[in-house]
Amino acid sequence: MNTTERIKLGISIGDVNGIGGEVILRTFEDPRMLEFCTPVIFAGNKVMAFQKKHFDIDINYNGVQEVSQVVEGKINIVNISKNTPKIEFGQETEEAGKYAVLSLKCAVEALKAGEVDVLVTAPVNKSNIQSEEFRFPGHTDYLARELGGEALMFMVTDDLKVGLLTDHIAINEVSRNITPELVREKVEKVHDSLVRDFRVRKPRIALLGINPHSGDNGVIGQEDDQVLKPVIAELFEKGIMVFGPYSADSFFGSGNYRKFDAVLAAYHDQGLIPFKTLSFGRGVNYTAGLEKVRTSPDHGTAYGIAGKGEADFRSFEEAVFTAIQIYRNRREYDEISANPLKRNLARDIGHDKRRRG
Repeated sequence: MNTTERIKLGISIGDVNGIGGEVILRTFEDPRMLEFCTPVIFAGNKVMAFQKKHFDIDINYNGVQEVSQVVEGKINIVNISKNTPKIEFGQETEEAGKYAVLSLKCAVEALKAGEVDVLVTAPVNKSNIQSEEFRFPGHTDYLARELGGEALMFMVTDDLKVGLLTDHIAINEVSRNITPELVREKVEKVHDSLVRDFRVRKPRIALLGINPHSGDNGVIGQEDDQVLKPVIAELFEKGIMVFGPYSADSFFGSGNYRKFDAVLAAYHDQGLIPFKTLSFGRGVNYTAGLEKVRTSPDHGTAYGIAGKGEADFRSFEEAVFTAIQIYRNRREYDEISANPLKRNLARDIGHDKRRRG
């Protein structure tokens, strides 16, 4: 595998009234980024020219009508429509929502066709993307339908990874949606992703409790004892090193998370509040469980600062690097898995490292 190859990086523009255009252009303002990838942005020349001029960003790009016309080592803009949306920074408009969905659909089609290798999505507004043709609470559910597989929302940095049992559902629906089957599926997804996508040989996974204090032996709810604990014991018996359930209120503040390769939270805010508190600006939203790689920054459209030139592009930049690294890790893992000689060599090297360690 050539680790210096430029990966074709598909990018959906997100909400043009948010900070997506700014963080994309700021990321690729550094020409060294083109040593790692060939960006393919699904938007339009006029849209990006407006953003470039507004933020006074010195950057050149190549406008094309089809992905087949993309020039390697250049920033490419694939024109997705003859119509250009009106850009009104900080405003939630129907026009911007439709354009965000069009960009996403075009990028996903290119990903499915193998015209781009990975996908990085800029933030959308979950309200203005809704229509008769598009009824999804966000990227994750749409990608699960289009790309197949069972998607797992996995928030990641180098030293902290948090997955979710349930993601974009109301809090009063959490308990009834957490079943033994769901827990088993999500733990296995986290385990497999750590092995294949992040090259962790023997992952250690922590599962957070559903109720306060993990139910206090049934005093504050039965779900932890009746749903989580039996599945933890079952999976541990199969060789998956999952532990818990841990009381969520003290798990992160005590630093206990550092003992594990990943944490699986019961619901959205239980996992994302500590994740963003500890890593905001460096975090990446990765959709695990699919055969294609998709990442995004860990923030939203940020209407409050849109158009002001104040957006921090580091999370989008991290999303780009993470997508590239996962793509390479997967290829290496799959090559080794398909070759018995390489598989045995990798095993022997791992044993040797453990002996010396």
